[in-house]
Amino acid sequence: LEAWFLDNNEDDQRKPHRQNPNCPVSMEQLKKLGVFHWKLNADVYETDPELEKIRKDHGYSYMDIITIHRDTLSNYEEKLKVFFDEHLHLDDEIRYILDGTAYFDVRDKEDRWIRIAMNKGDMITLPAGIYHRFTVDETNYTKAMRLFVGEPVWKAYNRPADHFEIRQKYVAFLQ
Repeated sequence: LEAWFLDNNEDDQRKPHRQNPNCPVSMEQLKKLGVFHWKLNADVYETDPELEKIRKDHGYSYMDIITIHRDTLSNYEEKLKVFFDEHLHLDDEIRYILDGTAYFDVRDKEDRWIRIAMNKGDMITLPAGIYHRFTVDETNYTKAMRLFVGEPVWKAYNRPADHFEIRQKYVAFLQ
């Protein structure tokens, strides 16, 4: 998994937006934000014992698959804009890239953006209460498994959403 601090360029969100020179972010830094990562074999996701163990250990009982591409997602450009609005969820966000590539951007303790490059086989957990956003890269394609504990909750709360108890708990966790 590769991650870096974003530049301040506001052009196409699908570009890497690396600072010059690049400012990488380690897995250890991501863990301190509550972001966790696994590398799995996406070619065998339907029968993968490693994925089954993760799902069992973390209680990820619900799963579906979304393909984000112009030909498969209605209102593609509009949905990309919604996914890219800075927001948080009241539950963890768990995504497993089955094919293609994408980016998750998360805020660090100093409110700086970190871009996380997701490739086939990458599974990530973003903690409830973290401000984040999502976009495909310039290939405009990713196929992802969405996992949830219990019934899926799709509601996103755009920033500012600091009044939520889960946000306050997350901020306390960062301290």
